[in-house]
Amino acid sequence: MNLSALAGNERVKDQLSRQLRERGLSHAYIISGPAGSGRHALSRQLAAAMLCTGTGERPCGRCVPCQKAAKGIHPDLSVINGPETGKPITVDQVRALRADAYVRPNEGERKVYLLEGADRMNPSAQNAMLKLLEEGPPYAAFLLLAENAGGLLQTVRSRCEELTLLSGDRTESLEPERLELVKRLADALEHAGEPELLETAMGLDGKREELSVFLSTLECELGERIVRGGERRRLLRAVELVKQLRESARLNVSAGQLSGWLCAGMFTAL
Repeated sequence: MNLSALAGNERVKDQLSRQLRERGLSHAYIISGPAGSGRHALSRQLAAAMLCTGTGERPCGRCVPCQKAAKGIHPDLSVINGPETGKPITVDQVRALRADAYVRPNEGERKVYLLEGADRMNPSAQNAMLKLLEEGPPYAAFLLLAENAGGLLQTVRSRCEELTLLSGDRTESLEPERLELVKRLADALEHAGEPELLETAMGLDGKREELSVFLSTLECELGERIVRGGERRRLLRAVELVKQLRESARLNVSAGQLSGWLCAGMFTAL
């Protein structure tokens, strides 16, 4: 899959390329990450790939649908923003979106909807969106853009595949010893027993912002190991736990608590 417009984030690129090759793209994605991480670049290329009619790698960038998507004039690609600048998408907008989704595509085989600031929608709007994710027509696809995926209801998240992006300077903002700890902790999550994992995890410390960067980098490292064919069962569990820990880290939970939760979560159900 051609995702050249997205800087870095090799794990996400590999994930989408593998999906397109093996089973096709999903009908719903949550694309999350901080400002500058490439949410909009990825959503545009993903939408173009869904609409592309060219041969070979998608999006080809040469066919008419790709060119229209790049110019923002494709009739089957809709961008949904709040009713006013800075305002979240409303439940009425979601209901209008739902009505539009049941109108068949104008030109191609799919209709694609990009929802800006999906994590800021209130519960009513999110629940209206949930019905569409569950019962929408098979040709409709939804890309939910969010700075923080944790702002979305768990029921919504469970109906989507999550693509978590890192900004280009995320790993560079970690000191070398912290990057080394990322590698050691990933090794422990993949292979070690509980005592060794707990000992390694006790190295987690730092302010809330530093922990968030550390855990995002750890999640990326674990994802890359899955792509390389590592211990898939343990790595998948570790990725889910780290996602949960990232949300907890935003709430000023201590590093000691996070390390304990990580170990407990890894071995409770293994």
